[in-house]
Amino acid sequence: MSKKILVVDDDQNIVDYLTELFTANGFETITAKDGTQAMALAKQGKPDLITLDLEMPERWGTVFYRRLADDGELSSIPVIVISGLEHHPKDRVLQKAAAYIEKPFEPEKLMAIVNSVLQ
Repeated sequence: MSKKILVVDDDQNIVDYLTELFTANGFETITAKDGTQAMALAKQGKPDLITLDLEMPERWGTVFYRRLADDGELSSIPVIVISGLEHHPKDRVLQKAAAYIEKPFEPEKLMAIVNSVLQ
């Protein structure tokens, strides 16, 4: 059974790219365009990993991350933050995330991180 990754990003091009990348590497993917939709899908689909953009409409990724961390059933799901925003090194989300990768990113680097986190 393949591992499931929830891709959370409001940029459809990024969502399509990540879906294709993860599928080509043997992962199942589900996608959400904002934090509200992501929370519902995380509860329903129980993904093994979440990739999260931080700047989105509806509910920013940081708010989604805090709600995820506070949910007893979902708090153990590792999160890889994929963002184009500049962040302060003491940012709480970045300190607790499994990894952080800046946009634009190299697919090989992202896949190495994904594989390491899911071992």
